[in-house]
Amino acid sequence: MILLPKPKKCKMRDGKYSLSAEQLQWAADTASKKLCPSIEVDLDSSAGSHAEGYHLQVMPDSIKVQARRPVGAFYASMTLRQLVRQYRTQEKLPCVEIEDNPDFPHRGVSLDISRNRVPTMETLYMLIDMFAELKINQFQLYTEHTFAYRNHEVVWKDASPMTAEEIRALDAYCQDHFIELIPNQNSFGHLKPWLIHPEYKEIAEAPEGCDTVWGWQDGPFSLCPTEPGSIQLLEELYKELLPNFSSETFNVGCDETVDLGKVKSKAHCEEKGVGPVYLEFLLKIYDQVKGHGKTMMFWADVMNNHPELVPQLPKDVIALEWDYEAEPLFDKNCQKYKESNIKFYVCAGTSTWNSIGGRTDNALGNLRSAARSGLAHGAIGYLNTDWGDNGHWQHPSISFLPLAYGAAQSWASEENKELDIKEALNVHVFKDKAGIMGPLAYDLGNAYKEFKVTPFNASSLFNLLFYYDNPISNDEGRLKDISEEEIKKAAEYIERLTAGLSKAKMDRPDADLIIREFENAVGLLLHVCRLGQARFQHEGHKDIAHIDSATREELADELDPLLADYKSVWRSRSREGELGQSIQPLEKLLALYQGSPSIKETN
Repeated sequence: MILLPKPKKCKMRDGKYSLSAEQLQWAADTASKKLCPSIEVDLDSSAGSHAEGYHLQVMPDSIKVQARRPVGAFYASMTLRQLVRQYRTQEKLPCVEIEDNPDFPHRGVSLDISRNRVPTMETLYMLIDMFAELKINQFQLYTEHTFAYRNHEVVWKDASPMTAEEIRALDAYCQDHFIELIPNQNSFGHLKPWLIHPEYKEIAEAPEGCDTVWGWQDGPFSLCPTEPGSIQLLEELYKELLPNFSSETFNVGCDETVDLGKVKSKAHCEEKGVGPVYLEFLLKIYDQVKGHGKTMMFWADVMNNHPELVPQLPKDVIALEWDYEAEPLFDKNCQKYKESNIKFYVCAGTSTWNSIGGRTDNALGNLRSAARSGLAHGAIGYLNTDWGDNGHWQHPSISFLPLAYGAAQSWASEENKELDIKEALNVHVFKDKAGIMGPLAYDLGNAYKEFKVTPFNASSLFNLLFYYDNPISNDEGRLKDISEEEIKKAAEYIERLTAGLSKAKMDRPDADLIIREFENAVGLLLHVCRLGQARFQHEGHKDIAHIDSATREELADELDPLLADYKSVWRSRSREGELGQSIQPLEKLLALYQGSPSIKETN
């Protein structure tokens, strides 16, 4: 018996229950929000100790569910759907008794829709169906510039943004599946898509860019907190955005303000300190959010740099404590918010961004650590984040594995610590009768481990492709300590494990698309390896300009159809919007292969 998430308590009983045709049909309709037909549901406010808990009994002559609230009955029905899926060919369920409830009251997913890829509504509905079965109860769309604000078309006109009507439809769909759609609008840093336009230049902290801890920031990045127009803009945006959501919570972002105090607010920060100036503006945002009757969420990274200011936060905010490495530093910061009586979430990630094929072991370690630390220090929520840094090159199905495992960790961490995620994916996510996709997704995501050195927040394979104009060096840089032997081993590893991809037998309407997504990811990763090996053929000239023309022609012949397929697969799940921006590095690489004037012919 394979359940995802695994429940808290599960006991097998004697006997079998015969499924009706109606129940079998219900189980196949994964978009259905209805409870399983012909079961006895007892909603009792005194039942159990958790609002989302349930007691499910499958007996020879009946199926009974007891729960305090309808959401508990719904989750029992989702568990029952997974049981029926496994035993439908027998048309009989084994008798079982399950008692279950979640570790975290708030279990969410945040999806980046601001780094080029805005999903279609069909894709969003598909994800919500999946999240509901995995017992996720919150969903956020990370937004910088991809909401169609009425008076700000210049910002979003080329991004295929979400409209107010679409948000309202999505909110209703989420409610039907017991998921809270939380509004998300970054409100301090990460606003370059706004600030690059002349209309907003005066409220940028560094209109022409500046030097930061990340190196030189080319162009504006954050709002200037000392400019009155900054808070006035946010006031206008919130007034238009928030009425489209039924949620009483609002994530205002405010992370990574790396240019704060560097240019326009420099004097103010020198007088008061960067931390106090940040908090001062955060409190202005807080007042705006409270004016709309919402509870404010914010990313906690900047406040973590100024721990002495944490006690000054309003007690009704929610800090989002994030870290995306396998061995994160959650404990120290979680304890700080606990001591200050500030509610907080632990926020892990899928580790699929900057990877193409994922980073499985990093993701699993990160997701487990977040749950462990969150439970130890009293976090009220768990948020799994799926980012799109540098073009959102990972296709949506690449993230299915860490999204599913994160859901399991947020529901019942200890019970799912040793979850067989490969088999659980086969049965309940990919629904692959051949048993191919679960192990493939897991192993493809570990191709990054063929390299001894793992770059921060990325894989070496991604870096070899994205930073193709960087030197391969043993000293420093994005491509530091990459060897020809590692590249060769990675290629052999990927070719070996993907040989059976075409044999998958997924019972999903998008089965063919998932195959294409994985084929395209594999193709790009193998292309990386061939490019890397070609660069090593010229000792002392490890850049594209010194690859011989015949090899460049072969690389072009390989990349050209891969790029065309990337575009086609993208359009199957995502809006056109910023597709061109996403593939720009690949198009430049193709031009180099094909004899761009910048190529230095040496053969």
